[in-house]
Amino acid sequence: MKDIIKEVIAQEAQAIKNIPVTDEFIKAIDIIYRQVHLKKGKIVASGMGKAGQIALNIATTFSSTGTPAVFLHPSDSQHGDLGVVQENDVLFLISNSGKTREILELVKLADNLHEGLPIIVISGNSESVLAKNADAFLYTGNPKEVCPLGLTPSTSTTVMTVLGDTLVVSMMHKIGFTSEDYAKRHHGGYLGDKSRAQAMGK
Repeated sequence: MKDIIKEVIAQEAQAIKNIPVTDEFIKAIDIIYRQVHLKKGKIVASGMGKAGQIALNIATTFSSTGTPAVFLHPSDSQHGDLGVVQENDVLFLISNSGKTREILELVKLADNLHEGLPIIVISGNSESVLAKNADAFLYTGNPKEVCPLGLTPSTSTTVMTVLGDTLVVSMMHKIGFTSEDYAKRHHGGYLGDKSRAQAMGK
């Protein structure tokens, strides 16, 4: 069993190392900065299933580090929640296949509400309609899932999380986000105490 555990860790680590680093990252960072920090919009992150859970995590991490973001469930968007989308927002969509029906429908619905919203996509399918409609496309490298069935989102969601982290950290550098800024957004718990201590130590 230890050999299996080591192999899982090794495969996932290699998948992260294989993430293609392209100019699309710079495009995504510039889009987020323009829409959120200059035009005062927000990130609207979305995905179905496991990809949706990753999108939620990325959205909350962005929000806690100075870049306002919300998670919009693609199915709920068809039942009124689309109203959270505003004219200066940016859509941040995650779909490993790039073919998720609910996400493709969300793109059409959002465009009908506010035409021309910029779209950032994380996907393992560079030939998908979703990827080709993206203003910035972040390719996962389409790693093989470590699941023995090759079905359960595992390696793919690990890579998606890392891609989100690269954008969050890059944006923190771009806006000069500080411990003081963090403390204002994260009052409670260990991290709140730590950020206040760091701020006072400067």
